[in-house]
Amino acid sequence: MKNIFRTTLVILLIVTGLFIFQGQNSWVGWDDDPNIDRIPYEYFLRNQNKPVTNTQPLVLTGEDYFDNFDVAIDLAEGHISMNPVNPLNAFVTFNSGGTIGASPTITTDGGITWYKTNPSWGATMSGDPVTAFDSLGNAYFENMWGSTIIGTKISKSTTGATSWIPAVVANTGNDKNWIAADQTAGPYKSHIYSAMTNNSSCNVARSTDAGATWNVVTSLVPHNLPGAMPCVGPNGPIQGGSVYVVTNAGSSFSPVYTIFRSTDGGATFNQQSQVNFANCVGDNVGGRNSVHNMRTRPYPFISADNSYGPNRGRLYLVYASNTPAGCGNKPDIYSRYSTDFGVTWSTEVKVNDDANSENNNQWHPAMWCDKQTGRLWVQWLDTRNTPTTDSCEVYATYSDDGGATFIPNVKISTKKFRINCTSCGGGGTPAYLGDYNGIHSNGHQSMMTWADFRNGNFMSTVAFFPDYALKSRTAPDSLAAAGQTKDYFVSVPAVKLYTGNVKFSHNFTTNPANGSITVQFLNRSNNQPLDSLTTLPDSLIMRVTTAPGTSTGNFQLNLISSGTGGSIPRHKRAFNIRVHNPIGITPIGTNVPSKFDLLQNYPNPFNPVTNIKFDIAKTGIVRLAVYDVTGRVVAELVNGELHAGSYNYDYNASNLASGIYFYKLESGSYSSIKKMILVK
Repeated sequence: MKNIFRTTLVILLIVTGLFIFQGQNSWVGWDDDPNIDRIPYEYFLRNQNKPVTNTQPLVLTGEDYFDNFDVAIDLAEGHISMNPVNPLNAFVTFNSGGTIGASPTITTDGGITWYKTNPSWGATMSGDPVTAFDSLGNAYFENMWGSTIIGTKISKSTTGATSWIPAVVANTGNDKNWIAADQTAGPYKSHIYSAMTNNSSCNVARSTDAGATWNVVTSLVPHNLPGAMPCVGPNGPIQGGSVYVVTNAGSSFSPVYTIFRSTDGGATFNQQSQVNFANCVGDNVGGRNSVHNMRTRPYPFISADNSYGPNRGRLYLVYASNTPAGCGNKPDIYSRYSTDFGVTWSTEVKVNDDANSENNNQWHPAMWCDKQTGRLWVQWLDTRNTPTTDSCEVYATYSDDGGATFIPNVKISTKKFRINCTSCGGGGTPAYLGDYNGIHSNGHQSMMTWADFRNGNFMSTVAFFPDYALKSRTAPDSLAAAGQTKDYFVSVPAVKLYTGNVKFSHNFTTNPANGSITVQFLNRSNNQPLDSLTTLPDSLIMRVTTAPGTSTGNFQLNLISSGTGGSIPRHKRAFNIRVHNPIGITPIGTNVPSKFDLLQNYPNPFNPVTNIKFDIAKTGIVRLAVYDVTGRVVAELVNGELHAGSYNYDYNASNLASGIYFYKLESGSYSSIKKMILVK
């Protein structure tokens, strides 16, 4: 009887607890509903108050000397925007939740440094962060809010995302949101638009006062799948005169995209077309599209050409879809365009160009159309270099002819990563590993972001495209405080479609208290001053010189390379310079000798230390070396630039055997040899 009572009580407590938990959080089915694309609830709870950290990016240089940037560890689903009025300013954000919410990671120097800022959300946040800049350089950051998800909040920044105005409620709904800002100087230049899934419809909200206040203007149907997206395009000569929203409905494995258009700044919308272009993406796992247990779906991505180029007004649609159709096959990336405001669509163009693409997976596309150039950018995950198809890389391309053709695909990631990251913590079957990535541009340069699993976590990764490689020796080096020079060869050994110049500059993390360390960039062939490479690939010399009397210590020299005009792409290489005052070389007085001279060492014979004095009449490259009787170099005491002056070198030969040795001084055309005897 007691056992029966105890068992009954436990069951009642469990059931009661489940009802209480469900009532408080309304989370049951959050992870399992294939029509919902939220963060898994357990992961949301575990990371909801993750502290904001400010760490400098880890530069992930590949074997080909191209860079990726590890800017944070977040929860996948990266989105990025570049400031149209400042090409060095961009911000990226990834998933998070709780009262802290997602924290944007910002750069104001073209990607050399990154740091986090934290908007004041004033509520519990629930992920799916998206970003935008308007034409004036104001930044906007949208995030779902409420532990039960009741809509979105948007925070605005007037300082390039470095600080934020407290967030306001923007849209209402229960899942997946996107945002678009009018980047034109047209009549709707202060308009921002948001689209969000609201159960079986898509709520469209807009702000007409640059994000200060928001109103839901319409609810569009059909829409029962996540992924409704807005974008802004022209209406003939009217900049920003066409606002588009694409909804996503029907089956997850045969979605229907419905395109709506507004010509009154988002006040009203009319249906333009309804199309069924996509099918399954990968496999059907538990009602979700899946590639190697990574959940995904054929989101409809749209963007419009706001430029004044030949394809102005063209509307683009990009999506992933299996080829041949049907779950169990492998997906490709497809693009279509419309020249009549979304009423009719072109035939599909396959974006990925790998041979035998039916053997490879291409999925998770992101796209953007540049407002200046009209260039259409596309990025995706790709298994073409992995026969087992269980690991992927990030690829990208662009079209300059209105989506008719794309340039040969370019690999962007510097290392493969396993698709099914079991240590990342996303959980679920198929696993949550993020549902989207991001790409944005400013003119002919783009920046992209993705969640990279190469280290077994959700590494928030950023890269440039087009780009150039940067190669340089970065091993620690020592320079004498008495004055010495080291030459480094710096090269751009390859490019990824980059056609501009590369300009070099430098700075020191810390400077010596006394003296100085100077850096000069020289032409490799004639030692003439040069701080830029105008034809690529090419290389130059970076000459580092310590002045006599420079403070000893360790100093970090940062080599900075920039694109044309000091803009992006930008890269950094760090050099550790040790300035020392060893037992070796020291200056004697300040007088400049009238001629070169090498004096006899003293004492001689010696055991094991002897002093070598020499005079340098002209600043230049000096080499002082010790040879054995066979002519083999047994010690190189000086090899670098010395200022004109008299010097001592206390040479310790404890590592040599007794015998006769020679020491030789060379500088320019001067050369002198002396004999010395080591007796132990």
